[in-house]
Order: sequence, then structure tokens, then C-alpha cells
Amino acid sequence: MDAQVKPAPQAIKQARADNPKMRERDLAAQLGISEAEFVAAFVGEGVTRIEPRVNDVLTGLEAVGEVMALTRNESAVHEKIGVYDKVVTGNHNAMVLGEQIDLRIFPKAWTHGFAVEKRDGEGVRHSLQFFDETGEAVHKVHLRPASNLYAYQQLVERLVSSDQSQEVRTAVADTANDDLAAEGAASVEDLRDRWSRLTDVHQFFGMLKALKLSRHDAVRMVGQDYAWPLDGDAMAAMLSHAVQDQIPIMCFVGNRGCIQIHSGPIQNVKAMGPWINIFDETFHLHLRLDHIRELWAVRKPTKDGHITSLEAYDADRKMIIQFFGKRHEGQGERDDWRFLAENLPRVPRSTAA
Repeated sequence: MDAQVKPAPQAIKQARADNPKMRERDLAAQLGISEAEFVAAFVGEGVTRIEPRVNDVLTGLEAVGEVMALTRNESAVHEKIGVYDKVVTGNHNAMVLGEQIDLRIFPKAWTHGFAVEKRDGEGVRHSLQFFDETGEAVHKVHLRPASNLYAYQQLVERLVSSDQSQEVRTAVADTANDDLAAEGAASVEDLRDRWSRLTDVHQFFGMLKALKLSRHDAVRMVGQDYAWPLDGDAMAAMLSHAVQDQIPIMCFVGNRGCIQIHSGPIQNVKAMGPWINIFDETFHLHLRLDHIRELWAVRKPTKDGHITSLEAYDADRKMIIQFFGKRHEGQGERDDWRFLAENLPRVPRSTAA
């Protein structure tokens, strides 16, 4: 389909009718449109446009009770069942710090919002879906049988938009700022000096910004004592050992608008085609192993000792997913996690190009 000519809402609905089992995201891609444009075509037919007022969304969700929170990128889908509690609002950064649902949110990226009803047999499934300016999903909230439907309906009424058209304007993705600079913008010596003086993992982004480096460039430049490339089988091996030895982990999946975190042990890991999945009671993860082009173990100094992470990058050098051993602020790294991370199969740096 010509990229300059997008299908009208009626054509989108017909495509949905012709492909009832295809996922919305996949069907949208087939039609040459964003997922937000696909969902908007059904406004007035089970879909209501809502204002993506993040602070109101988060505080309103507290009353809805148990839900499923979903954050994804192109290669990983992170799902957590729980409640939105311990909400911290903010215009630049917002957070949910609950035991199960743990989010870091960047409200400026939340551009389009929808309340979606889908008939499922005799019942109806309800969700809130939010997208960035390009139409990519940043966060979704799916109601569950235990959810407070009345509180959900009240929240939707408070957020309903005056614009209920079936078309949305989307921007072309701007990738210019994804990497702050090309490799070599800062010297290896300067990077290593600043890296060695980190006292908190949260200082890492500030260091990258100051040096005008992307995360991927910094990892590749810093040297073997701070970052080393891992074999392609290391991801599955890490998950298998975490299950076997019951090592509680932290799993981060994010996009421009939201980072979602799981903290705790994992139990049920299953490979299905190119996907590796976690199917636990309150945590589901779906990760495309074939999208991982580089996997790194990364060591960062802190005042509590160094902290080790696993970071997976795609072909565009964007981070897909990140893992740590579970820890609380002020605690040192778990010995079992450090031993696991440091003993995963490595590859020579020269081959990690």
C-alpha cells in the first residue's frame, strides 16, 4: 500500500472484519498505519477518545482495583497484574510504586488516548490505551474480573475528549534524538573516568547526556572491566538459572512514554518459536530473541558496591530489555545474581560489532 495514502476508517473496519483473529498491531502494520490510527477508526463503535491526562489517569486508576498493566516496545511485551497504588504524579515524570505495578512514566509522550470495549463471547473486555505522537502504544490498562467497573466508567467520563473523530494525526518517528551522538563524541578516557566515579545507577543517564553519548555507544566504548558482550544463548540461560536457583530479578521493558518493572522471582519460562515467555501468576513477559543483535553484561559502580545488569539491544542499537538482580536502595548486589551474570557465556569483543 502507498505510504502516502492511508486507508479510510471504513477500509480499516473492513480489514478487521476480514482478519478477525489478527492482532491489531500486526494488522495496522499490514495496512501501513499506526496502531493509534487503527483504534481510532472504531470511535463510536466500542471506542471512546479520552484525554491522556497522565496524573488524572493514574490517580483515577487507584479506585479501579486489580487490573493488568501492559508496556511494550517492538521486541518485548511486559504485563503485570496488580493495582495502581503509591502513585507519584508529575508533569515531567510520574511513577507508580506498587508492589506489583511499578512504572516510570514520561507524560509528554502520551499524545492519544482511548477507552476500548471489545465483545468477548458473552462478556465485554475493557481497556485504556495510550499512544505517542507517532501512534505507537506507550501503555495499556486491561480490566480483569476483579476490577471495579463503576470506578473505571467514572474515570472514562472524567477523561472523555470533546474530539470523537475516527481519525488521528500522527507524526513521523524522529529517530535523530534516539542516539545522542555517534560513537567517538567523547573520549574513552573521559567516559571511563566519569563511569568510575558513579555512586548511584540513576546517575548513568546524566553521565550519558553530559558526554553526548547513547547508552549503546557508552557500553561499547567503556572497556571489558565495565561491560562485556555475551553469547546469543545467554538470555535463555540467565532466565533458566534464575528459575532453577530462585534468584529474584528485576526486569525493565520500556518505550518513550513508560518503563514497566517486575521485581521478584520467576517460575514458568517457555520458548515458543522466536519468543521466550514468562507465564507467572502476576507477571507475563514475551521477548523476541531473534530481535536481539547484541547482549551485554554491564557493571556500574555505586556507593553500595558495583551493580550488574544484562542489556539487550536490537539492530537499531535501541535497548529492548534490561535485567538486574532484585535489590532495594541502599543494599548491595545479591551474590547469586552477580555470580550468574559474571558466568554467562561471553563472546570476544571483536565479534560484537
